[in-house]
Amino acid sequence: MVTLQLGKRRFFLLRRHTRAVPHRMLVQTPQQLQTDGCVLRTARDIVPPHADYALSPLERETAAHVAALAGWIEGDLPGILSAKAI
Repeated sequence: MVTLQLGKRRFFLLRRHTRAVPHRMLVQTPQQLQTDGCVLRTARDIVPPHADYALSPLERETAAHVAALAGWIEGDLPGILSAKAI
């Protein structure tokens, strides 16, 4: 979601930005998000086939909140980890 916040992306760019995610999960997640109306998929009938993924208007707003939360977690990770150790 955070990667798509940057704009429309083809699958290979999603994969490049999410290398730690297994391929199968990376294939299934956009499909599920499309089914849920969170992601818009535009297929181009060319060889080789291409599909572009973009956030739906509602998800763009949600992604901004998720990105802010992720930024807070990254910025305060030492504090979070030390609180967890208590």
